[in-house]
Amino acid sequence: MVTTTRSEVPRAPAPVEPEVPHARNPGMPLEAEWVEEVRVNRSAVERRASTLTTRRSVKKDWQAAWLLKAVACMDLTTLAGDDTPGRVQRLCAKARRPVRRDILEGLGADRLGLTVGAVCVYHAFVETAVRALQGSGIPVAAVSTGFPHGLSPFETRLAEIRASVEAGAREIDIVITRAHVLTRNWQALYDEVRAFREACGDAHMKAILATGELATLRNVYQASLVCMMAGADFIKTSTGKESANATLPVGVTMARAIREYGERTGHAVGFKPAGGIRTAKEALAWLILMKEELGNAWLEPTLFRFGASSLLRDIERQLEHHLTGRYSAGHRHPMA
Repeated sequence: MVTTTRSEVPRAPAPVEPEVPHARNPGMPLEAEWVEEVRVNRSAVERRASTLTTRRSVKKDWQAAWLLKAVACMDLTTLAGDDTPGRVQRLCAKARRPVRRDILEGLGADRLGLTVGAVCVYHAFVETAVRALQGSGIPVAAVSTGFPHGLSPFETRLAEIRASVEAGAREIDIVITRAHVLTRNWQALYDEVRAFREACGDAHMKAILATGELATLRNVYQASLVCMMAGADFIKTSTGKESANATLPVGVTMARAIREYGERTGHAVGFKPAGGIRTAKEALAWLILMKEELGNAWLEPTLFRFGASSLLRDIERQLEHHLTGRYSAGHRHPMA
């Protein structure tokens, strides 16, 4: 639990390195008492979050290396109402080669085979993305269960998951019913997420909490625990459609929940911040958070992803600046 007191120095606890870092989370029976005993000290969490960007910085070649890592952990996303098959195909081409060849050659990273972690689309474009990514090894993630609000009929949400898996999606980003959290109906939340997990089959499931609509950090922590108990392979901050999306205090809270769950069960759960992360500087702060709170295993796409649409553009510009000393125009980095 996040129970740091005001008198404690806001330093990072020892990271937890899972014995089997890439094994799926099988979940566990709901332990309502564990959930209810959670307490979160908001001021301590905010103080801890503020240190991520002030106590240290990553510069020069080290920064370039970290930014390449951020690219590898990116779910390159398009979730717009005017999406078309052509846009998705272009996005998939960018996913295969996310950073321009001349930049990678200048960095000595052209032999890394760098790709993004996944491409994330609506169900309607899953088959298009699967065909465009064939042979690349890049998985397609589909948002599901009435994204972004999650208020469609329950059977419809289950059918949407199954349809996306059948179409070739290897990852499913589900949204929870926020009312279950706000009314503290943990059994209903557990049953819902467990049913979604079963519908996913072999596809990995990311549970989107929509933290900007959960009111308190305690609710965020509790919802994180319940979703992990129900078998979520990842917990994700936001849909990107809320008024408040991924913030570092929320990230600290969810990372602490992941660590406590791992300590109690031995199962590693991934983390995905999404919504509003647009700059390379912000990406570095999230990577630092993962390294300090959870350990190096959470610097790999198997356990960490950025939900991003415009972030890649700024990272590519920063990498070019590292090589040339000049910032390039945005049109030099299309479909990022």
